[in-house]
Amino acid sequence: MTKTVLITGANRGIGLELVKRYLQEDEWHVIGTCRHPENAVELKQLVDSSSNRLTILPLEVTDSASVLQLKNSLSDKIIDVLINNAGIFNDRGSSIGSFEFDKWAESFDVNVLGPMRVTEALRDNLDHANTAKIVTISSQLGALSRRAVSNYAYCSSKAALNKAMSTLANELEDTNMIVAMFHPGWVQTDMGGSDAEITPAQSADGIFSTTEELTKADSGKFLKWNGEIHPW
Repeated sequence: MTKTVLITGANRGIGLELVKRYLQEDEWHVIGTCRHPENAVELKQLVDSSSNRLTILPLEVTDSASVLQLKNSLSDKIIDVLINNAGIFNDRGSSIGSFEFDKWAESFDVNVLGPMRVTEALRDNLDHANTAKIVTISSQLGALSRRAVSNYAYCSSKAALNKAMSTLANELEDTNMIVAMFHPGWVQTDMGGSDAEITPAQSADGIFSTTEELTKADSGKFLKWNGEIHPW
């Protein structure tokens, strides 16, 4: 039986690798979203080899009209897994005395409100799955247990994202939905840099495998890419 996963920010990095990983499994249909599909060269190249199992749709997670357009285009589609992957890191090295509050607001809009907009919009699609999984890519930099001295906007946005999603898990406790947050690892992407510890493919494979094994008992957990529990 065909299952459907929707991945935001699917045009590069971890999002693109997650698309590739799901396409390795014949039972999955993948919906990959990004802001400008016409420019998503690598993502579009996967269409021809996917046996019609990849659909690319436009989505700007900060734009309510764009999110509504996505919702309307998927009105009769069951979504088994939603992966909120789209995010930004726009204040690297920020410190007091040099805060750019417009960037801070942008970080919260993309990293916190974006996943919540998309999740709320696709609630009905998820509700029709036997067991729906809402997976959100967070970061260890959002853990209050981890010492931080800069990157205020990014760190605090990921902490807020964790709280929002854990609250959602509580609200959906009596439903068919599982909510989980992932630290994807320190990954060799544009965001993580070339000195990072693991490749995007390794991160995606771990997230895929762990997501497949999620049960209702895992709802509300903050996990590492390899399935280990991440401290809050």
